Amino acid sequence: MKFAAWSLLLVLVFASRARAQSEPHIGYVYPAGGRQGTTFEVTVGGRYLNTTGVEFSGSGISATIVKQERQVSPLEQSNMREALEKFRTKREQGQLSAADIKTAMDLRQKLINFGRRLTNPSLGEFITLQVTIAPQATPGNHEIRLRTQFGFSNPMLFQVGDLPEISKKDWKNVPKAQGSMDPEIDPKPPAKNITLPLTINGQIPPGGVDRYRFSAQAGQKIVVVVRARELIPFISDAVPGWFQSAVTLYDAKGQELAYTDDYQFHPDPVLFYKVPASGDYVLEIKDALYRGREDFVYRITLGELPFVTGVFPLGGQVGTPSTLAVTGWNTPFKQLPLDLREATPGIQTLAPERLANRVVVMADTLPECLEKEPNNTIATAQSVTLPIIINGHIDQPGDMDVFRFTGQAGAQVVAEVYARRLDSPLDSLLIISDAAGKQLAFNDDHEDKGSGLNTHYADSYIAYTLPATGSYFVHIGDTQHGGGPAYSYRLRLSAPRPDFSLRATPSTLNVRGGTSVPLTVHALRQDGFAGAITLRLKDAPPGFTLTGAQIPENQDKVQCTLDAPPVAHEPFNLHIEGTATIQSRPVVRAAVPAEDMMQAFAYRHLVPTQAQQVAVIGRAWPGVVNRLLSPMPLHIPAGATARVQIHLPTGPLLSKIQFELSDPPEGLTIKESSPTELVFQADPAKIKPGFKGNLVVTASGERTFASTTQSQPATARRLPLGAMPAIPFEVVPR
Repeated sequence: MKFAAWSLLLVLVFASRARAQSEPHIGYVYPAGGRQGTTFEVTVGGRYLNTTGVEFSGSGISATIVKQERQVSPLEQSNMREALEKFRTKREQGQLSAADIKTAMDLRQKLINFGRRLTNPSLGEFITLQVTIAPQATPGNHEIRLRTQFGFSNPMLFQVGDLPEISKKDWKNVPKAQGSMDPEIDPKPPAKNITLPLTINGQIPPGGVDRYRFSAQAGQKIVVVVRARELIPFISDAVPGWFQSAVTLYDAKGQELAYTDDYQFHPDPVLFYKVPASGDYVLEIKDALYRGREDFVYRITLGELPFVTGVFPLGGQVGTPSTLAVTGWNTPFKQLPLDLREATPGIQTLAPERLANRVVVMADTLPECLEKEPNNTIATAQSVTLPIIINGHIDQPGDMDVFRFTGQAGAQVVAEVYARRLDSPLDSLLIISDAAGKQLAFNDDHEDKGSGLNTHYADSYIAYTLPATGSYFVHIGDTQHGGGPAYSYRLRLSAPRPDFSLRATPSTLNVRGGTSVPLTVHALRQDGFAGAITLRLKDAPPGFTLTGAQIPENQDKVQCTLDAPPVAHEPFNLHIEGTATIQSRPVVRAAVPAEDMMQAFAYRHLVPTQAQQVAVIGRAWPGVVNRLLSPMPLHIPAGATARVQIHLPTGPLLSKIQFELSDPPEGLTIKESSPTELVFQADPAKIKPGFKGNLVVTASGERTFASTTQSQPATARRLPLGAMPAIPFEVVPR
């Protein structure tokens, strides 16, 4: 009976090993959306996509699995070619049967579709889905996840539209060049005829250019909206980190009429063109750097579309209704109501019906006013009383707006700009000066990790302590000397308002019953808040716990673990809250699910997602649970060691158990380890008393497998045993 139990343990270990090596990952979805009330095929490319089901966020979208395919290896290609050669010989000998013909055709098609070189080896598996979008499905952004025996994949954006749509053939099905397994790409293919309005779905292969011909009438105001980087925000191995699409508009004779490769500061281009004469026009899309591969996916929406290019002001006061002045193309309104009577402070998204883009504004609790010209110098500065939010424009290139306020010696003042985060092109700069014009503080860019899609943190921020009682001046301008009606801003002038927000990564957690899975909660601290933040699960199913659930003071993240009960459970969405005491009152903030994404080998960004989903993979065998047996938190003397008693089931068939710290703070290491005890050491030169956090430890063991032939020796493999629950610690004096 005991051996049977350990045999089952090994089954779980192998499942854990397979899961660790086979976490499903979506690299792209094509097409990345569709029209309400339609059914169509979608290809999902990635790795470890042995799919058993599909899930979409929201309602009204469903899918069935049509087929699963993968790239064939060089050895498989060689074997297929040998088999085809044998079939060719049989044909010459007149011995080819109907079954042989079918097999040969299948092999040839697989070689054509899946025998080419991969631009990205991680995109070598393909799932074909039949997707149905109900007529009442909500237009806009949804998320798709694949379900496998090892859990859920990462989410990928999937958009629902209300215009007619067309799609190019999936790239893996593009005919290949003669004598080659690579797609046959015409560098300048003939334009495909289309009728506006329309949404076009496509992929750009290396050096590829797609062209579309349409008819337009004189006076029409055509808007072309490209979504590419929006679909896949960051591609870690494609400099600059995304598909940088560029669009060009030509007349029927091939003369270039308009070109753009961005929209203001957004990488995805938007092109506006008023048609001068009736006739045919050609739209061309390509990568600005002439790159391309399967995950260079785009959606183009074009026609006489309503598109808002700017609103003013960029927000309003919570609890009050107001009106925004609107500028744009084909907009059926010049004003837009802004009802903030029940809004919560923060960035709000407005999506008026049938608008081709979304509008973002800011809601705040502070009093508000409008900038008044002239206010370009200290002599003409606009007087304001703090706290205040000023809504203004940098009216023309080189303009500086100046505001005067009175403060007391020792008072702290925060000046913060919201512009780029609200889709204004303003690249702000801030100066605080005295009455003589002497510069006291300056800032150009201030990082906001909560703005996950921005790669240039162009909004300015200053926290300054006033040296004396008197008048002070705040100057705001554009670093690039730009200006105009679109260069709007919201300038907050107030005392510090300490606060925080949270991001929880990754947005998909796959965990076996009775074990733990690491996750990271990031604290985005505001206006000098440095206190500890206590985390907790909200409305979690019974038995799930969060271990190491505190972000220590002065730290911006913590790695903790979600610990699952030893029972099977349906997938669910995880909700985490953080509580901190700020100015003697409790403040509670919900953690926003996010993906920690890498941009082109370097920078990392926290990109929000719609949900943090947990998949429980099976149930644990009784007793097969990793546990901590020592009291917590663990106190580790600086320059010395501390011991933790653990329970790690291993069994007689595993040896050479090893433990590894996941993303540890510098200076903390594992000195000794066994399946019953871990010994940690703190280097006093690298980590000081008072430092707190969590230690997340993963384990693995070695098993020897007998050889299947006498000529080959036995082989040893290292098998992962999962993560221990997080170990809260504090470095203490020796």
